Amino acid sequence: MAGEIRLDGRVALVTGAGRGLGRSHALELAARGAKVVVNDLGCGLFGEGADDSVAMNVVREIEAAGGQAVANTLTIDEPANARAMVAQAVDTFGRLDIVVNNAGFLRRRPFLDHSEDMVRDLISVHLLGSYFVSQAAFEVMQAQQYGRMVFTSSPGGTRGNPWVTAYGAAKAGIIGLAQTIALAGEPVGIKANVISPYGNTRMGDAMETKSRDEDMGQHKELMAGVLDCRHASAAAVYLASEECELNHKVLTVGGGRVALSAILIGEGFQAPFGDLLTPELVRDNLPAILDLAKATNPTSSDQEGSAFLGPAVKAAMAAQGA
Repeated sequence: MAGEIRLDGRVALVTGAGRGLGRSHALELAARGAKVVVNDLGCGLFGEGADDSVAMNVVREIEAAGGQAVANTLTIDEPANARAMVAQAVDTFGRLDIVVNNAGFLRRRPFLDHSEDMVRDLISVHLLGSYFVSQAAFEVMQAQQYGRMVFTSSPGGTRGNPWVTAYGAAKAGIIGLAQTIALAGEPVGIKANVISPYGNTRMGDAMETKSRDEDMGQHKELMAGVLDCRHASAAAVYLASEECELNHKVLTVGGGRVALSAILIGEGFQAPFGDLLTPELVRDNLPAILDLAKATNPTSSDQEGSAFLGPAVKAAMAAQGA
């Protein structure tokens, strides 16, 4: 077995690092040798208020353990703030190698009870924040010809949850953002991957459905151990390391388990060449359309388009004698 994964000499920026998963990520990155910019506004679970001490407490924890860290309390959904926190990393530690996009908050409401402000705020912090921080960091990493970006999605984004529609929409958007950055960064040494974590956090507790509360309420202490945030941080640290060769991947992680989560496309049904696809053909061929026995996981939109439309293009070319 290979040796311990180390991050000595690397500099990491972790957003939303004051509590929960972000704090766990920051502490583990520092324990592995990384210098860390601990970004956290210190807001409440629903995005309210601000408290500078939240980020500073994590900095003190890292320093007490012999590591190096600085606090940053800027909001992440403004491009100028994103550039400022990236500049802080470079000015303080000389470079920036790792970004863990983790910051976010929650509004748990039925779909029809989501107000316009709720939707805009959630998408702004989760998706625009991840976008602007990554964009600012990408420029630095490109100049270095090295970088690792870890994005945070959620089962609420990959699978959906009727109580967190705006949150889920933002988290699904993060996957698209990360996969695009993965492709843009690959030629210049930047890798981007996603974790979809389960963790014992304020947000995780708020995400619990009524049925899960009833099932798990008597096992809270047990579940706290199962959902220890350090499980998710293990995957985040690996993806942030130089040893990681993965790119364009989504890993679901929690409870000591980690697995690839993929967006699959089946072989499907192909209408005969020259025939337009009709609603009736869709209806009559649902078994083939829904069959995933020969599913694939294309690594880009171009690859999917080429593979998916390939048979139709070949048939058209054959018909023209090309």
